[in-house]
Amino acid sequence: MSGKDYYKILGVDKSASPEEIKKTYRKLALKYHPDHNEGNKSAEAKFKDLNEAYAVLRDPEKKQQYDMFGAEGFQNRFSQEDIFRDFDLGSIFREFGFGRGSRGQGSRPFGNGYSSGGFDGFQNRQQRMKGQNLIYELPMNLEELTKPTSKTITYQVNGRQEQVAVKVPAGIKGGQKLRLQGKGQPGPYGGPSGDLYIQIKEIPHPLFRREDADLFLKQKIRFSQAVLGADIEVLTLEKKMLKLKIPAGTQDNAKFRLKNFGLPRYNGSGKGNAYVEINIDVPKELTDEQKELVTSLAQAEL
Repeated sequence: MSGKDYYKILGVDKSASPEEIKKTYRKLALKYHPDHNEGNKSAEAKFKDLNEAYAVLRDPEKKQQYDMFGAEGFQNRFSQEDIFRDFDLGSIFREFGFGRGSRGQGSRPFGNGYSSGGFDGFQNRQQRMKGQNLIYELPMNLEELTKPTSKTITYQVNGRQEQVAVKVPAGIKGGQKLRLQGKGQPGPYGGPSGDLYIQIKEIPHPLFRREDADLFLKQKIRFSQAVLGADIEVLTLEKKMLKLKIPAGTQDNAKFRLKNFGLPRYNGSGKGNAYVEINIDVPKELTDEQKELVTSLAQAEL
């Protein structure tokens, strides 16, 4: 977590005066206010960040703490609740001359629908603003995905460590996400918390390759076994040894199916299959006896 650069968000220097900070915030708040950008999620996020930056930089004590600890250090020490404590957005906007108030001719309505209701509607909207979603990458190997698994993870929320139990369904694929509602960053102005997304990171397996619910295993056999046929043993993901009959005349890259020895189908029923991919092993070195035998085979056009 690198922290938010409040000076950059407002576009002011660290040496900016309180009046300059207020003036810049007023201009940007007008530009990115939700009434002027209805349905624009990017503008809404910018508006949230502007309010957070101004809540800190307008307060001499918070600003001093922010300058002392830096962006990351400050956000490790201050929660969203701390940042917005004593920050009355309605009063601030009335101070700027927006909405109904006792500022005489200088007052004017702000946005759509606030001239008759003051800032109550605006503040209610802010309270409904959802907090930021978080993503946690959870590494899992294929063995763990053969059955439902429960994991306890530790993650950071506003610089604090939180723990949560996650139920991972069998057969889920790398890159897919599980949503834990309300476990993300708390919302500004007391709004609902964001969500925590658990993104599965599939650890590559030393033996098996996965395609959806199917598994693929490369198996070397000798030339004589391919020509004459043989019974071999192959290992499954569940560590079971199965006998596989290799018929005479098996070609290189031949594929044999082991039905229902794949992974469970995610959000489906049944299991995938395992496939044994045959590779004929050609030795790099031969004994004298082996060379004579291979020469004989060559002479026999085999």
